[in-house]
Amino acid sequence: MPRHQRSQQLHLERASRRDFLTVCGTAAGVGAVTLLSGTVPAVHAGEDHTIRLALIGCGGRGSGAVKDAFSVANGPVELYAMADIFENRLQSSRKILSEMYPQQVNVEGRCFVGFDAYKHAIDCLRPGDVAMLTGYAAFRPMQLEYAVSKGINVFMEKSFACDPVGVRRVIAAGKAAQEKNIKVAAGLQCRHSVNRHELIRRIKDGELGEIISVRAYRMEAVGPLGPKPADVPELFWQIRNFFRFFWVSGGLFSEMDIHQIDEICWIKDSWPVRAHGVGGRVANSVDRSQNFDSYFAEWTFPDGTQGIDVVRYASNCYNHFATYIHGTKRAAQFSGAVHVGTVRIFKDQRIEEDNILWEAPKEQLTPWQAEWANLFDAIRNDKPHNEAERAALANLAAIIGRAAVHSGQIVTWEEAMQSQFTFCPNIDQMTAETPPPVLPDERGFYPVPIPGQWKEV
Repeated sequence: MPRHQRSQQLHLERASRRDFLTVCGTAAGVGAVTLLSGTVPAVHAGEDHTIRLALIGCGGRGSGAVKDAFSVANGPVELYAMADIFENRLQSSRKILSEMYPQQVNVEGRCFVGFDAYKHAIDCLRPGDVAMLTGYAAFRPMQLEYAVSKGINVFMEKSFACDPVGVRRVIAAGKAAQEKNIKVAAGLQCRHSVNRHELIRRIKDGELGEIISVRAYRMEAVGPLGPKPADVPELFWQIRNFFRFFWVSGGLFSEMDIHQIDEICWIKDSWPVRAHGVGGRVANSVDRSQNFDSYFAEWTFPDGTQGIDVVRYASNCYNHFATYIHGTKRAAQFSGAVHVGTVRIFKDQRIEEDNILWEAPKEQLTPWQAEWANLFDAIRNDKPHNEAERAALANLAAIIGRAAVHSGQIVTWEEAMQSQFTFCPNIDQMTAETPPPVLPDERGFYPVPIPGQWKEV
């Protein structure tokens, strides 16, 4: 299954007792690193022009990113190290990738488990190699900082931070990377879609007229979080079910809709000045997570125009996945289901199949492949390539929309940029023994935002 389709499988695999005992019974149980096999060989920069990858975060998203990287390599590329908090995830990914790419997976002696495993994986790399930060957003800022400090190129998946403090860390690390000529790619793959770039060109040429509004939709069912098994440690339960908890991922809205929000900002060619919105949960919800079932967020841009994102995760409802643009002359479609480059210009404002004026052809490379093709080209030909700040600002746009819905207040860009709010102040020191940042009530339900009372900026 392609990586973009796996992102649609929003229900997480339930971690079994064995899974968690595997983690808690190793050095990860005290926050240390376990080397799964062999010893770490000395690493020397070679002259073979091979780009080595270290996969840090071995779930479906990370494994899919390795496949995308292998599919577009314009020179030798190999998976050289792996790291994850969960041993079973690492071993599963290693098995699958080794069977698919036996000549390109070379991780013997370089598989690490634990909260500090990322450091050991990055330490296996040379300048010119790539650290793949594809795990949990909570840990992304410090992992990016470490890779940059070691002079290693980075591919980092979304989302990039959970809160304003994390956003500023990503921005600062990106600036440090720029000074060192370190390449940083960010997993907002739609920015690498040739079809979308063509539509942006046509917009700038005035084919749509002045842009009046942009509206995005991500309406798809997400199953509820069930009760935690009694023998599963609370901290690991929350990390494994990452998008259910704000401190791990920023929550569903920030984690998933960052793509739609980034598209809105790209189309507007600016960042919003403020956001407001509404949201809530269905009556008698059995979902134990922190997320709302629905979000409606509106961002206002410096020119006074608005962009909106309509989100619903409730089951048995109308689903829709697309981004639309309305100008003074006509409308356009910017994105299709599951981020496919479905790009169209319509004759007028009607979004209808029989009203298409122009439609882009099918893309030769998927956006997920294109982002890797561009990164490898930048590395091999020493071209500028640093998406850290842009990615972080897209993340901030998502955060102010989320905060506005959760708080029931207008949240400004400047307010968020200056905010000292963080969901997990001790994230850098987290070990398996760290108390969870949130705890369930007596029924096993976790804190859900109450508009008018909640604050996260």
